[in-house]
Amino acid sequence: MNLLVPTATEDGEFHGPSIEEFFPGPLLFEGTDFEVNRIILVRWVAVIALVLVFWLGTRRMKVVPGRFQSLVEMGLDMVRVNIADDLLGKKDGKRFLPILTTMFFMILFMNLTGVIPFLNIAGTSVIGVPLVLAIVAYITFIYAGVKKSPKNFFKNALFPSGVPWPVYIIVTPIEFISTFIIRPITLTLRLMMNMIVGHLLLVLFFAATQFFVFQLSGWWTILGAGTLAFGLAFTLFEVLVAVLQAYVFALLTAVYIQLAVAEEH
Repeated sequence: MNLLVPTATEDGEFHGPSIEEFFPGPLLFEGTDFEVNRIILVRWVAVIALVLVFWLGTRRMKVVPGRFQSLVEMGLDMVRVNIADDLLGKKDGKRFLPILTTMFFMILFMNLTGVIPFLNIAGTSVIGVPLVLAIVAYITFIYAGVKKSPKNFFKNALFPSGVPWPVYIIVTPIEFISTFIIRPITLTLRLMMNMIVGHLLLVLFFAATQFFVFQLSGWWTILGAGTLAFGLAFTLFEVLVAVLQAYVFALLTAVYIQLAVAEEH
């Protein structure tokens, strides 16, 4: 599915994008247990690109780095300094840096496929990847808390200090839902929904451009120029959203880990 999708039927009516675009049919191995659709192919491309970038950027490390090595090191330092060390400190930041770095760059590359020609859809716009990453963040958060304080982690999470005992009847269920249920759900939905909305907006603008310019033509081309301008502007905005969502996901994961390893636990 390209951004310039068919937008009109024989009667000339415009048809905008729908949620069905995120559930494409199989492209490879149809009818087997190994069916591959367009979303999976996009994810493969993103992972291959990620591995290739880091392989090329780190295979010949130099004391005085070149431009490409500097760019890779800048991205790694951003996660290490601005997320891991700032929130977890040097010791815990070093422990959890690999998983935070993996999350950030995996999400970033899969988000950016939404604005790359011929791919045109984010690998994180279908629930699979966001849900898996949220579960990994959830397990890491619980592991960090239990590792830090095996006896008191769940007790302190569900029974915060300073609360009168009768009030725990209300507070404990709320803490359980907010800490152990809401967190992975919000991590999943925040990432997925931002990518869905971004894709639908881009498809809408570029499909409208195709409809006005090629289907209606004439003075409607002026409107087509307007929708094209909006589409290009939102493409740049979507790049910013792709980076921001990767940063927010890794940041929130680090925040949850920091809460789990806090001294009171």
